[in-house]
Amino acid sequence: MTVSINEISASPSFGHDLPPHTLRDMLRYMMLARALDERMWVLNRAGKAPFVISCQGHEAAQVGAAFALQRGKDFILPYYRGLATVLVMGMTPTEVMLGLFARATDPSSGGRQMPAHYGCRRLKIVTQSSPVGTQIAHAAGIGLAEKIKGGDAVAWVSFGEGTTSQGDFHEALNLAAVHRLPVIFQCENNEYAISVHQRQQMAVASVADRGPAYGIPGISVDGTDVLAVYEVTRRAVERARRGDGPTLIEARVVRMTAHSSDDNDRTYRPPHELTLVRHQDPIVRFIAQLREHGILSEADEQAMRTEVAEIVDKATTEADQAPMPEPETLYDHVYAPTRS
Repeated sequence: MTVSINEISASPSFGHDLPPHTLRDMLRYMMLARALDERMWVLNRAGKAPFVISCQGHEAAQVGAAFALQRGKDFILPYYRGLATVLVMGMTPTEVMLGLFARATDPSSGGRQMPAHYGCRRLKIVTQSSPVGTQIAHAAGIGLAEKIKGGDAVAWVSFGEGTTSQGDFHEALNLAAVHRLPVIFQCENNEYAISVHQRQQMAVASVADRGPAYGIPGISVDGTDVLAVYEVTRRAVERARRGDGPTLIEARVVRMTAHSSDDNDRTYRPPHELTLVRHQDPIVRFIAQLREHGILSEADEQAMRTEVAEIVDKATTEADQAPMPEPETLYDHVYAPTRS
């Protein structure tokens, strides 16, 4: 079956069913993710956080998708840049910082995983492993289990475009397509797999081109437009809940930082490109849209920034003061308990 690729590039009209307070909430989550991310970089450079991998430039793709999902019902399998996703789905800023500081009460792993391996059982957020792409096959498996149970929950999984070169991606898409599983595959394409550009990763122009090869829709969307991502994800969710199968969404985003705190992207990205991405900031774009439609005043924006700054300060303090894991718990969740 050949499925045509839909290209979503224009901003949707503000004449949709999202009320003004929801639009402002979207912006608040984008701002919160950015502020937390920026604080993580400061802590890393101060020697208090071992590693940072940034969501800057991805916020619109993540918030737009998450607002189309149902918290506590749908399964979320984010990749390491998914900070904004997990915030919308219910993780608190303090819980995020507990993971950064590797504290005992970190909900992702009790301080065992690298930072940004987000997980939370109560919210159905499934943590990933460090080898990229493993979560994609897990999402297909969760979708299969949900179908066998007769439920209507959706499994949503995110990954970068470099990961689509991994076998896990292709096997998961094939399984989900053959069995019409309720899975949404979101590729957040920032064009760089660490330092390797997309043109060195694949011969196709778009990751979305790969959807029809497996008989499922492949949709490419402007990932810096939060409302465009929300709309295509909403349609994909409806399709999945109807039993019509999976969707591959390519959200074209920008990576506004180096790959991670251990990378120097100035060695492989030309200066004009680094300047250009600063002018493609999804938060600046959404603020301008809300201002244009009379949904956000300058005072509203300033109040939001003040609120977010206070939240980040509080989360940082609480996590920094939280206890470290006890040495005797080193092997917890690694080996099965010894039987007497």
